[in-house]
Amino acid sequence: MSELITAELVLLDADLGNSTSEVIEKLALLVANQGRATDAAALAADAKAREAKTATGVPGGIAIPHCRSAAVTEPTLAMVRLAPPVDFGAKDGEADLVFFIAAPDGADQDHLKLLSKLARALVKKPFTASLREAGSEAEIVELIRAVISDAPAVSLPDAAPAASPAAPAAPAVATKKIIAVTACPTGIAHTYMAADSLAQAAGEMGVDFAVETQGSSGSTPLDPAVIEAADAVIFAVDVDVRDRGRFAGKPVIQVPVKRGIDEPEKLINDAIAASQDPQARRVPGSAAASSEESAGSESFGAGLKRALLTGVSYMIPFVAGGGLLIALGFLLGGYAITDVADQYLTENTLFNLPEAGLLAYLGAVAFKIGGLSMGFLVPALAGYIAYAYADRPGIAPGFTAGAVAGFMGAGFIGGIVGGIIAGLACRWINSWTVPRWLRGLMPVVIVPLLGSIIASGLMFLFLGGPIAQLTEALNGWLSGMSGTAAAILGLILGLMMAIDLGGPVNKVAYSFAVAGLGTGSVAENPAPLMIMAAVMAAGMVPPLAMALATALSPKLFTAAERENGKAAWLLGAAFISEGAIPFAAADPLRVIPASMVGAGVTGSLIMSFDVLSQAPHGGIFVFFAMDGTWPMFLLATVIGMLVSAALVIILKKYVRKAPARAAEEAKAAA
Repeated sequence: MSELITAELVLLDADLGNSTSEVIEKLALLVANQGRATDAAALAADAKAREAKTATGVPGGIAIPHCRSAAVTEPTLAMVRLAPPVDFGAKDGEADLVFFIAAPDGADQDHLKLLSKLARALVKKPFTASLREAGSEAEIVELIRAVISDAPAVSLPDAAPAASPAAPAAPAVATKKIIAVTACPTGIAHTYMAADSLAQAAGEMGVDFAVETQGSSGSTPLDPAVIEAADAVIFAVDVDVRDRGRFAGKPVIQVPVKRGIDEPEKLINDAIAASQDPQARRVPGSAAASSEESAGSESFGAGLKRALLTGVSYMIPFVAGGGLLIALGFLLGGYAITDVADQYLTENTLFNLPEAGLLAYLGAVAFKIGGLSMGFLVPALAGYIAYAYADRPGIAPGFTAGAVAGFMGAGFIGGIVGGIIAGLACRWINSWTVPRWLRGLMPVVIVPLLGSIIASGLMFLFLGGPIAQLTEALNGWLSGMSGTAAAILGLILGLMMAIDLGGPVNKVAYSFAVAGLGTGSVAENPAPLMIMAAVMAAGMVPPLAMALATALSPKLFTAAERENGKAAWLLGAAFISEGAIPFAAADPLRVIPASMVGAGVTGSLIMSFDVLSQAPHGGIFVFFAMDGTWPMFLLATVIGMLVSAALVIILKKYVRKAPARAAEEAKAAA
């Protein structure tokens, strides 16, 4: 196992700039220069994306920016002692000790355990004091190696030690048993630091304490007996708690994982108070626990948005695989395959080929598999919308309501409505207070049965017909749309794709296109295929435009941005709009408007040129799914790319930025 840190990965009393982004970029470059990452810009972008989710500054003048990245070739720790310090979002001020943890996507457990051990050591003041006093890079390396290698791993006992005589605790507090679960998105640093901060605070307060860390280096579940004896539970998490049902009925305090590091004493006091309050929030006792917890802390609108995005995210694989297989069927068997596929598959086999030959038979196979996959579009959408509301008990009622919507011709709108009704109905049923003997039947029989009756019954009796008429009218409007109306729709979709580059607005436009894809056909209803092409081409424009701009006017961009520009060619060509995010994050007021104009132009041109795409993703690599319209697809994309690239260059040359920002860019470029 290679060394996580070497003297070449340590900087002492270094000025790495005045912002979090600058520090991360320079540490990523340091890692790449040591041959531990293939792309410094990609590594920095991944770390900054993680930083945007939750600030990595922790009390004591410490920051731990970290990420998993495909650019990292081996687990690496870089460290800098900053002069001057930089604000990483900690409540107590700026950080002067910064540890940059770079883990590859497939990091092995041994390395992750060492990284988590370091994170746990950083809550110990003697260790951080020795790092500040160290006189050389080699001394820093030895201190860190002693913590992560030679010293025994920091372990958390089931019960924290009693408070010392110097810090007596009140008897009421000392008798309480508090448990906790900590987890963060990457599971490397915050997970373990929060666990140790809580354990340390509990020990000082004289509280009987145990914690479960659900991190990347493995998780040892709490003993069921410890859970049973606990008076309350703390969930310091940024992700869902695994197997939350184990804690059913316990008073619960749920907060972001960083609060476990920043405010451990307050959380333990809150948990103690909750254990004494009969009205305190409790962990639900059903399979829908996580959904009910979410429902209790979010508005209806936020819950609806979460449910819709969940449904779309689970639906997309059906559409992606199905659409590409249908297109492959056309490529192999011709467009007449739609009329003969069933006949080939029922009357012929691989050893009894039809007269049209092997390619036609394989085309029929691909077309049929794709069609069957697309048949799950509406049921999967509805099923996983219901899942987002009610967890596993909602899946069957949601799928059933989606199937009813498809049967009645209500399309994806009916699937959305049916999924929402099924999810809300199941969540309501699951909230019923029932006898203990009936609880085991609730998630597997009662909830799915009644949820299906309510959701599908409403669809059949009241909602399916009107929604089907609305769907038919919408399809008729889209099919008859041409000229200015089509161009305007393409313009709007293009603007939406570029306004936040993979964010909520982008996802709404993409979801709209994907949801309609199943109703489209080249001959009878090409409008949904045109919308899909417009969305895909418009989403390609921002990264391609930034790549072109960095090639045409490299002096207008920092070294990191020029590196990002090289990667943006491939990202844009593959329809990965996020390839433009590093540029937008550094200069949003000039990059985003320029991207929107070019993407809007492309979307409008796609609709005007009647370009089709039967594939929901892939960019130029799915040309065979465009029914021969791919040259116009390329033309529209190139025009939008040129427009956005020209605009961003003009804006960077002639639209001045605030002096502070300009000074930062000049320093980064130097």
